[in-house]
Amino acid sequence: MLLIAILTGTLIAGVGSVWLAALLSFGALARYSQHLLSLAAGALLATAFMHLLPEAFESGIEPHTLFTVLLVGLVGFFLLDKAELWHHGHEHHHGADHAHAHGVGQGHDHAPQASGSWAVIAGDSVHCFGDGLLIASAFLADWKLGTVTALAVLAHEVPHHMGDLAVLRVGGNDRRMALLKVTLAGLVTALGGLLGYLLVGALTEFLPFFIVVASSSFIYVALADLIPQLQKRLSLAQTAVQLLWLVLGIAAVTLLSSFAHAH
Repeated sequence: MLLIAILTGTLIAGVGSVWLAALLSFGALARYSQHLLSLAAGALLATAFMHLLPEAFESGIEPHTLFTVLLVGLVGFFLLDKAELWHHGHEHHHGADHAHAHGVGQGHDHAPQASGSWAVIAGDSVHCFGDGLLIASAFLADWKLGTVTALAVLAHEVPHHMGDLAVLRVGGNDRRMALLKVTLAGLVTALGGLLGYLLVGALTEFLPFFIVVASSSFIYVALADLIPQLQKRLSLAQTAVQLLWLVLGIAAVTLLSSFAHAH
């Protein structure tokens, strides 16, 4: 029964938060796609700096070690983006040659994928895995604590997944593909819960490193992909609105993270 409770809690937190975020992103807030970029940047930075990194540093591990992992993570995601750009450029080159050889018109082109999409999925998967471990640990301690923890993770993941969906849409994915990718990442929460149930004592010591790697991906995506897209010449009123959505992303994650820590 305990394992069923853990898997149920992780699926609700991991996948439920993705679908709730999709309802908000593609439904009521769909027309605010540009504003969601600001929201995404704020949510990702706040998730990294206000929630994940403080949690990792509270573990007692030497700060120099954690900062090294953070630096390696940033460089790693930079290289991952380089590999992704090379891969898509290589595919585009062969696609163009193939079309030319068969007399296909050159008016159609493949939309280039923005950098950051694979970094989002990788970082989200690591983050979700860590969430699964946390939920499993809470359920092993007390059922009520596990339930509250799963709901807290669900709540604080919604604005973050809205950011993920916004990044993937900018990266050239349609709604279904973006939702599928983030849902698959959300399913990793259940994997973390399962392994947490089986090996909670052995894996918990590595949790701070998982958290720092997730932080590095969110920081990289926010600063290397989203923030540059927001650096446009805008009127004072438009800049104020842009800043408001950025602050809303930070505030949402900060408040919900505080709720999670309080419980």
